[in-house]
Amino acid sequence: MAAKPLVPARLAFAADGTPYSDTFDDVYHSADGGLGQARHVFLAGNDLPRRWQGRERFVILETGFGLGLNFLATWAAWRADPQRCARLHFVSCELHPFSREDLATLHARWPELAPLAAELQARWPVLTPGLHRLHLDSGRVTLTLYLGDARDGLDRLALCADAFYLDGFSPARNPELWSERIFHLLANVAAPDATLATWSVAGHVREGLRRAGFELEKSPGFGGKRQMLRGRRTLPVPQETTPNRHALILGAGIAGCSLAERLAARGWRIDLIDAADGPGQGASGNHAGVLRPLPSLDDNRMSRLTRAGSLYGWQTIARLCRDGFAPRAEACGVLHLARDGAQEGKMHKVVDALALPPAHLRYVEATEAAAIAGCTVRHGGWFFGDSGWVQPPSLCRTLLQSAEASAPLRTHFGARVERIAHVDAQWQALAADGSLIAAAPTLILAAGTGVVRFPEASALPVVSARGQVSLLPAGADSPPRVVVCCGGYVSPEIDGLRCAGATFAVDDADSTLRPADHAENLAKLDNMLPGTGQGFDAVQLGGRVGFRPASPDRLPMVGALDAERQLFALSGFGARGLVWSMLVAEHVASELEGEPLPLERDLADAIRAGRFKPPAPDTGI
Repeated sequence: MAAKPLVPARLAFAADGTPYSDTFDDVYHSADGGLGQARHVFLAGNDLPRRWQGRERFVILETGFGLGLNFLATWAAWRADPQRCARLHFVSCELHPFSREDLATLHARWPELAPLAAELQARWPVLTPGLHRLHLDSGRVTLTLYLGDARDGLDRLALCADAFYLDGFSPARNPELWSERIFHLLANVAAPDATLATWSVAGHVREGLRRAGFELEKSPGFGGKRQMLRGRRTLPVPQETTPNRHALILGAGIAGCSLAERLAARGWRIDLIDAADGPGQGASGNHAGVLRPLPSLDDNRMSRLTRAGSLYGWQTIARLCRDGFAPRAEACGVLHLARDGAQEGKMHKVVDALALPPAHLRYVEATEAAAIAGCTVRHGGWFFGDSGWVQPPSLCRTLLQSAEASAPLRTHFGARVERIAHVDAQWQALAADGSLIAAAPTLILAAGTGVVRFPEASALPVVSARGQVSLLPAGADSPPRVVVCCGGYVSPEIDGLRCAGATFAVDDADSTLRPADHAENLAKLDNMLPGTGQGFDAVQLGGRVGFRPASPDRLPMVGALDAERQLFALSGFGARGLVWSMLVAEHVASELEGEPLPLERDLADAIRAGRFKPPAPDTGI
């Protein structure tokens, strides 16, 4: 079932100037001062900063993000503490998020937080339902926002929280956020010895938290409020362990390079192996690929995963550009045209049902679609204003440049791995003559269709899908000016060429360019944009053939194949490697580090690498 469309908060103020919600008829923070409340109730109430000192990481879960003031106060306290933890994770839910512009207006009330507020505003996500991961403070602070109902979000979060900020509108105004179900969901994700703090001392709040397993005490409140509540969930505390941060990655396509960059950002040493002479030479070698979501009327898992992957992908590209590693990419917009009038109606219904921000997704009639593309179209369809094209080999190179700037990276190009072996807690990558190419405690298979060569990956039912792309000579600024899709895709002109394609043939190992496939691509192009597929000689056209690893259910296969022996996989992307690779790399890196995951539990389970394994036989015991 589709998530309810988000309704952004409306900027309003109480008579005394305190930010106010007309939806809940309540203020966002104490009239005695929001920043003082954040510091007294939530930081001091959770014994911070002391509790994060000397830790590898610290995870805070908040029930209501609101203005983001608690987050900014926590971030500021973390920065000011010379004994702070290495990484701070702040996870929060918000049903009615503010727009970036309204946040800027609100944050201006606290000039002492201006630099942090400006960074938060610059990274503020598109207001779409689901999880959004924001990397701040050079990646040392991670904000994971669930936009939607906290009752759903808390049930879908995968994390282990060290501290809870129970903040939201008053129990009388917003009872759903202070229910026993919420308290038990918090207890389910509590780390041993987790603490909580809230300004509410209502009787049913205290009783509900006790029933969920928290030990509670009242303490002096903030401002005019006499008391507040502090709590602890007391369980045996295991010693914090640090993973052996050395990984061997097989495959230097977008998936492998993305994972190398995400692990290097966390201080991992990487050995990256590929049989080609450089990154992005296999299925990731096309002149241009499309980075955009694929929505559905019911906002199914494919819809949510492609939306999350696209948004995180463009965020990653923006981060690389800020850091001086700019890949070739342009968010020029993507038109997805309907096949016929019946599909036009269906696509219109999807836009109406999801009610996403128009800058992200809107329906355009044929006349407007033609104006956007700069050429004739037969039908209207979807326009993704914040999507566009990416040059995959360029992205692979810049990801590795970013990785090298963070941690030791050794690349082994031109090295074909014949077999892998697990010896003395180390994974070994071995050449045909038995010589050792590289070894590490953790192995990630990201070798595209090549994973089928390894018996250790037999749980992955990878299907090889041959795709041929046609490269069409094109003049500068010639139409279409955006990416256009309809049974295929065509890119704008990039370096004098336009990408059109792609064919999709399962279990076809022919690596040569075929005129018949060029003709198929030209026919798709002519169907999308009448007349634009004419005048090309299919025999003379240039192009490229790649082999994409597909899965039976069209979703990627990601994560542990053998967690005990630290064997992982990134595979099954099909034609959506560009859409999913950057997000699932962050997902696997988070999993390896024991951090909050960037995907909701049901999505994480849907892409789990081992999901096709047959169940263990019933021994009858």
